[in-house]
Amino acid sequence: MSPDAQSRSSVDVQHQHKVLGIYLELAQYPILARRIRERMRQELFDKGIVEPEAFEAEAKKKAILSQQREGMLEPFVEEPAVLWNERLALVRDQLTDFYFAYNLPHSRLEEIIHSVLVGRGVQQGLVLSFNPELAPWDLLFAKGEEFESLSLEEQSQVRHHLQEIIVVLIKGMISDQLAFVRVAKELFTIQDLKYIWRRRIGRGKIGGKAAGMLLAWKILQLLHEQDAMDVRRHISIPESYFIGADVFYDFLSTNDLNRYLNQKYKPREEMEADYPSIRAAYLDGHFPGDIISSLERLLGEMGDNPLIVRSSSLLEDNFGTAFAGKYDSFFCPNQGTLEDNLAALLDAIKRVYASTLNPDALLYRQHMELLDYDERMAVLIQEVQGTRYRDYFFPALAGVGYSRNPFRWNPKIRREDGFLRLVWGLGTRAVDRVDNDYPRTIALSHPELRPEVGVSKIVKYSQHFVDLVDLKEDVFKTLPVREVIADDYPALRYIVSVDKGGYLAPLISRMDAGNADDLVLTFEQLTRDKQFITLIKTILTKLERRYKWPVDIEFAVDIQPGYPYAEYAVCLLQCRPLVSQEWVGDIEIPEGISEQDLILRACKLIPQGVVSEVRYIVYVDPVKYSQVPDYITKLELARVIGRLNKRLEGERFILMGPGRWGSSNLDLGVKVTYADIYNTLALVEIPLVREGVTAEASYGTHFFQDLVETGIFPLPVILGEGDAMLNSKFLTESPDVLAELLPSDAPYVRYVRVIDVPAVAGERYLEIVMDGEHERAVGYLK
Repeated sequence: MSPDAQSRSSVDVQHQHKVLGIYLELAQYPILARRIRERMRQELFDKGIVEPEAFEAEAKKKAILSQQREGMLEPFVEEPAVLWNERLALVRDQLTDFYFAYNLPHSRLEEIIHSVLVGRGVQQGLVLSFNPELAPWDLLFAKGEEFESLSLEEQSQVRHHLQEIIVVLIKGMISDQLAFVRVAKELFTIQDLKYIWRRRIGRGKIGGKAAGMLLAWKILQLLHEQDAMDVRRHISIPESYFIGADVFYDFLSTNDLNRYLNQKYKPREEMEADYPSIRAAYLDGHFPGDIISSLERLLGEMGDNPLIVRSSSLLEDNFGTAFAGKYDSFFCPNQGTLEDNLAALLDAIKRVYASTLNPDALLYRQHMELLDYDERMAVLIQEVQGTRYRDYFFPALAGVGYSRNPFRWNPKIRREDGFLRLVWGLGTRAVDRVDNDYPRTIALSHPELRPEVGVSKIVKYSQHFVDLVDLKEDVFKTLPVREVIADDYPALRYIVSVDKGGYLAPLISRMDAGNADDLVLTFEQLTRDKQFITLIKTILTKLERRYKWPVDIEFAVDIQPGYPYAEYAVCLLQCRPLVSQEWVGDIEIPEGISEQDLILRACKLIPQGVVSEVRYIVYVDPVKYSQVPDYITKLELARVIGRLNKRLEGERFILMGPGRWGSSNLDLGVKVTYADIYNTLALVEIPLVREGVTAEASYGTHFFQDLVETGIFPLPVILGEGDAMLNSKFLTESPDVLAELLPSDAPYVRYVRVIDVPAVAGERYLEIVMDGEHERAVGYLK
């Protein structure tokens, strides 16, 4: 060996000893070693010894080489994410020791250790010398925590650095939607983001639904001089865990499901035909061991609390694309063995994943011009909110709230005060269109002002069924209210009135409860409680003020009975902005319209707006529909509407039909989905009265949310209410062009009519003018 070689060898051995010395010294601080090495790396970056980007690239390269040394032929797919992150962290620490040993004196290491131990050295971090966009997250969290621990004076010097770190973490972990980031960066702290990081399973963003809930909760923690009350002690969010969106990618790759990703480009008929087999393929899939282990730990921490597995795709609850009800959520009662509970949880996650290819969701994406977006599904796992009552689990109240009221059933109602759709039990009955049941609708400007008048109507249009978790049978159930409610229910007097035959009486004491059949869910006590109404109004107002758009929320409420007032704890489940809704100004109903030119008139639950130049009216005759002899034909009528929706794309048309559009009860209306109606300009509902059951309007449901987002006006024409009318002669005797548009659907002309308005009305078109302020609407030929 030459002298030069010997010299180089001696130096290498010397440095190797220094590296070993650093390792042994830091081994004395097993907890603080991570922070000490973070300081060491920062020192290397500050002195320009190595750039952060180059350092991180070298660490990743060496980590991959270590995988190959350990026999991995395909390191990118063979090693779970958790093990890869652990490997990368170890290599990063080794590389830190190496660079420090070769370039800096040991005395500097001692200074760093000393500063960490005594909590000094804060001035060192006032300059951010690395690019946060490229830095590892542990470094970002460490530096962010360091900045947040500074004095107020020192924080003012690094506030811009801290915000940059927060923005990078928000975009990487929560959402990169700029409208979201604009609001979130002012509210989230490093500790908030660390909470999410610790509860995230796998890699990737946590999705829109989770993001919206967390952001709304942060907004509600702020005091504002215009607040009617301090809501902070009344507000919470559920215990939550987040499955990152990248786990969805891994699931698809592992189970050979990527072959289905092109479903979104197929015709609707093929989407619908393929979906059952696709869903079955998803349910046959399996998860990597590290994900299963994380879910097992989650179940251990959650205990036997019922869970809900909710979709939280990257597109959900964003500005203008709420995807309301498009993707699935599933309850897991969580009352079995660990193995049973884990199997149910995995099954629910797979079903959520499969719902990304639900034809209704794909067609919604198509209509919102999001089809080419690479949709990624994160999952939100939460404790179900509620308390145990006998063998059942459910909240005292749940519902949906809007900061703007799109319908006024009385001129006194102020739209800007918002409205609630409220139920007893789980909130599924408030957001979904349910049959033969009626959540309580509350205008927050006049909470005691009901849409119904008279005892019989109040009883009829009340909630008759309750959704809950049956803890004994370990299932989600829907039961008649009378089978669940009894005089020992703690919050009884706040939610029921007693039917005395000719009048409804408040429940003064449990002795007045009588028979369960006499209890009516009116929620009258709540509407009279100013604290409850003010609490909900303040929540909605604060959120709208910060978002700068109207919002809707989903929530659950726990009632703590008290005298003279109850205490209310609101758990926020979801929040989304309604940016697609245009709140139209003053509307004037034209005067002097001749009776022969009048096509419809309505006077209740009127939205605000104008639909002009309507060429086609698609009319499902309510009388003929009620005479359809079988359910198969009724189902096919919905498909006819869907085909017309596609055929008339680009044309201006409205749909008019019986009862509830979108009802799952075929006797109450045509069972369409969003995919069947998204091209229409207005959805006219003509409520049916059949065997004493009247269909309710859509407002407040996920179906209604679809209409709001896409600018479709829902308009009920309630015949027999005021001067409401339909021009039956025009609708039933005008020439029908259904067979011309869809020759194969000619057999259904008995039930579905398509009127080419200008062809019938001498080149005039239909115009619908809706004055929600004065509860008047007319459709006339113009």
